[in-house]
Amino acid sequence: MGLLTGTGLWPVAIFTIIFILLVDLMYRRRRWNSRYPPGPVPWPLLGNLPQVDLDNMPYSMYKLQNRYGDVFSLQMAGKPMVVINGLKAMQEVLLTCGEDTADRPTVPIFEYLGVKPRSQGVVLASYGPEWREQRRFSLSTLRNFGLGKKSLEEWVTEEADHLCDAFTAQAGRSINPNAMLNKAVCNVIASLIFARRFEYEDPYLIRMLKVLEESLSEVSGFIPEVLNAFPILLRIPGLADKVFQGQNTFMAIVDNLLTQNRTTWDSAQPPRNFTDAFLAEIEKAKGNPNSSFNDENLNTVVGDLFGAGMVTTSTTLSWALLLMILHPNVQCRVQQEIDEVIGQLRRPKMADQARMPYTNAVIHEVQRFGDIAPLNFPRITSRDIEVQDFLIPKGTILIPNLSSVLKDETVWEKPLRFHPEHFLDAQGHFVKHEAFMPFSAGRRACLGEPLARMELFLFFTCLLQRFSFSVPAGQPRPSDYGTFGISVAPSPYQLCAVMREQGH
Repeated sequence: MGLLTGTGLWPVAIFTIIFILLVDLMYRRRRWNSRYPPGPVPWPLLGNLPQVDLDNMPYSMYKLQNRYGDVFSLQMAGKPMVVINGLKAMQEVLLTCGEDTADRPTVPIFEYLGVKPRSQGVVLASYGPEWREQRRFSLSTLRNFGLGKKSLEEWVTEEADHLCDAFTAQAGRSINPNAMLNKAVCNVIASLIFARRFEYEDPYLIRMLKVLEESLSEVSGFIPEVLNAFPILLRIPGLADKVFQGQNTFMAIVDNLLTQNRTTWDSAQPPRNFTDAFLAEIEKAKGNPNSSFNDENLNTVVGDLFGAGMVTTSTTLSWALLLMILHPNVQCRVQQEIDEVIGQLRRPKMADQARMPYTNAVIHEVQRFGDIAPLNFPRITSRDIEVQDFLIPKGTILIPNLSSVLKDETVWEKPLRFHPEHFLDAQGHFVKHEAFMPFSAGRRACLGEPLARMELFLFFTCLLQRFSFSVPAGQPRPSDYGTFGISVAPSPYQLCAVMREQGH
């Protein structure tokens, strides 16, 4: 009986193997086109998954670029992908072919988490009228919104004061600055969305940041990539809920904050914050089935602003302080410029930036060197395109490797070193650089870029105006190598903040 059963299984096994090989052959057929980008030979069914280090994608992309060139192909299970590297290829994809590369592929794990085509916010949304409507609204609100009687710059400046107070309380001690930086940047987002801030010791803020960190770590690395490659695994009862526990908890926190805001919202009064403005648009859109203004999308947009807007800025500030303690000569030059232009008593203003070329160059170089978002969110081609003489078919996922531009050896004098002179001319004037694209470029460029630039300048100058930072006595010099996760963050480090003498 057992032999018969075993014999009966043979046809099923053979059929399964033939089916897998045919499916694999179907995905490989685009590689038969002589103009399709080269790449490593994929394994049956798994594609190139075993050949890529999912826990350190930037380094894997660097090695593959050196072997296959600036435009190369991968197959992640059944998904064909093309990785774009280098300034010229990046400009072709994001700018020249911008209209045909602005769409997003579906991401199974986010679909599972409830990010649907009509409620995808401003980061993952499909390229269409709903996305354009949300991006236009978000940009205008970020740019023009005077929150209550305060401008956005006033909110950031006041929060910078609170951050400095927190450093003052720890002055002279060995501290990890990340928690304080996270709280400050989170409060800026909270002031924008809810017109409120949290005290740094508020248990609600501490819990929210902890859950946010957990939720972001859940969507990067090996397990999420495998679930995206084989979405059928998401149907295993209980598996996804366990994997994405932090995501669900964070969205529950966001929903609770939105509910509190809604209970105090008065539609007859001017909007107090971003949420009020969105709720007013929902009211206007009632009865319009084509509008993207709905409760579901409000939750998604707010989640986007917290997730994308908070982590990137606080991580960049963490890099800035690390690089100041590793390069004390740079720190001294920044402080000298602050003293000359602002002094040590007046609060910094965004208007000061134009007269501070060295400080501006240092902030830009922190972003270039820190390289915190090396792999931009994936795109998908909406029609056939040509890049560097390669033909990339419609429906191919594109991975813009921004790290390859920020560290391009043909563009930067010292691509792997921290060198603020990358952004200064011979006369010491600040110079823009076309290869500086940490916020991406084109139609999908980060909409939070103006806010992030404001936060980086005001927080950085406030901190350097009041404190000198150094490696704590008796501790080894920290490393300037980053660790890859949802972003590239500095390896954990300690610093000592000492208040500067009031000389001006």
